[in-house]
Amino acid sequence: MVASFFTYLQYEKRFSPHTLISYETDLRQLSIYLSSTYELTDIRLANYQMLRSWLLSLAGEDLKPRSLARKIACLKSFYKFLQKQGEIQFNPSLRLKAPKLEKRLPAFVEEKSMDLLLDQLQFPEGYEGIRDKLILEMLYGTGIRLSELIGIKAQDYNSYDRTLKVLGKGNKERIVPINTSLVTLISQYLQSKQSHFESNSDFLLLTNKGDKLYPVYVQRMVKRYLSAVTTIEKKSPHVLRHTFATHLLDRGADLNAIKDILGHSSLAATQVYTHNSLDKLKQAFEKAHPKA
Repeated sequence: MVASFFTYLQYEKRFSPHTLISYETDLRQLSIYLSSTYELTDIRLANYQMLRSWLLSLAGEDLKPRSLARKIACLKSFYKFLQKQGEIQFNPSLRLKAPKLEKRLPAFVEEKSMDLLLDQLQFPEGYEGIRDKLILEMLYGTGIRLSELIGIKAQDYNSYDRTLKVLGKGNKERIVPINTSLVTLISQYLQSKQSHFESNSDFLLLTNKGDKLYPVYVQRMVKRYLSAVTTIEKKSPHVLRHTFATHLLDRGADLNAIKDILGHSSLAATQVYTHNSLDKLKQAFEKAHPKA
């Protein structure tokens, strides 16, 4: 059932590889705890008191609230799945409550730093350089997630309509508009890709060896380039997604439009970016208003 659970998360819920690894670790830790503390070898038979006891033991180890909240989310997903499959009658995780988390503003890169990265920074010659720049341009120019970027196939690109079709969370497809410069860059990339590789993969973006991209490959690449233009602590593909949304809001884009482009299921998830834009408005007010 554990194997079936992860197959469900991977192919139906489309959880990220990072989340799958974390959930696998959580269930393994729970299994060890139940075995050593209660001599219970089947985690399906755990009750609320056992789960709560495990979480309390973790809290005593100074586990961060965010990590504890993730473990609770894992338990809720797992036992809900078991109940849905008819493996258990009652869900022992229903009464578990996640700790309150401090709201963190999404980190983003300043516009001048993005201009420096995309307009002035020197990229390597040949396929690698064009590919790297395209990845950065796509992440910043569309706001797509890392998993969505990796999954894009050549047929998902429409040069006539200037759009990309991406497969988001929950297998939800959406169409993302792209600008003229990105269309030009994709065209250059496709020519380089065709001349660089003998066999043509279905996937749009490939490694230097012609394989499908994988998360760590893109994460390392993005971190390397961002390190050249910004000193922000977190340098990841997701930061470019935050940057995309923040810059759109700064320039007056409609929040609902940004929500649809990002693929958020609710406006609440998008509203977090308004805090960054509000800070910028406050700074402008303090500099410009005579009574500020």
